[in-house]
Amino acid sequence: MEERNFTKVKEFILVGFTADLQLQRILFLVFLIIYIFSLLWNITLISLIFADSQLHTPMYFFIGNLSFLDIWYSSVYAPQILMTCISEDKSISFADCLAQFFFCAGLAFGESYLLAAMAYDRYVAIANPLLYSQVMSPRLCANLVAASYFGGFLNSTIITSKTFTLSFCGNNVIDDFFCDLPPLVKLACDVQESYQAVVYFILASNIITPTVLILASYLFIIAAILNIHCTQGRLKAFSTCGSHLTVVILYYGSIVFIYSRPSTSYALERDKVVSVFYTVLIPMLNPLIYSLRNKDVKDALKKILDRSKVT
Repeated sequence: MEERNFTKVKEFILVGFTADLQLQRILFLVFLIIYIFSLLWNITLISLIFADSQLHTPMYFFIGNLSFLDIWYSSVYAPQILMTCISEDKSISFADCLAQFFFCAGLAFGESYLLAAMAYDRYVAIANPLLYSQVMSPRLCANLVAASYFGGFLNSTIITSKTFTLSFCGNNVIDDFFCDLPPLVKLACDVQESYQAVVYFILASNIITPTVLILASYLFIIAAILNIHCTQGRLKAFSTCGSHLTVVILYYGSIVFIYSRPSTSYALERDKVVSVFYTVLIPMLNPLIYSLRNKDVKDALKKILDRSKVT
């Protein structure tokens, strides 16, 4: 064996987006603004759901948890992106890279299952409106959210342990802005078929399983809507699913684009742009999608603003 195969990598170098210093400063301001708005909008939505008793329903319980998850999701990525843009030292320790990878994967997998739980919630609301509060009991809602996080971080533990027991020898430069799976695997010098099989199984199961659950829920939703004889009732039923369906398409579209393709089609510059979309932009867009298209949320915000004017 060559000597370099015994060299243990202690840190990685994150290339980021560009070496142009002026462009780095511009990107720093752009990402900082996006991150601040993401935090503000998600915290505002959670606060509204907590403060307004009319929003104490299963649907808003899931929306609140999605916003909570998005706060942590963006906070795992954004600080590292900002540091990569503005700092001359673009290194990240092996332990920090492992921790970032673990939380990135756990939160991403968790959001996939949470979106599936939200699809089931929409199905119950449309198919059994009279029994909705009984079927979607607080205990069931809490269990679905807990299962989403448990499933997400269980799978993250497996894929993280498998990835970071690979041998990283020689090149330690990651041509990306965070520790993601494709660039890390490219740096490994002992990627075996058993590892690839585990990774493909984890990724496929965490993409396919929630996707199947969501598609099944929407098939039942469509069937339930077709049984509604009133046109206005059908439109109202469809409108209750619009926000969730928009979030699902945006999130799964970018995730599938990055991770479901063969490694031979992996293009760094193109995929970095897509990665920015699902790591930074989607956590900011989710609360906007659920608030701008939702009359109850807008009414709750109006109440808070009216109270502040009075006081």
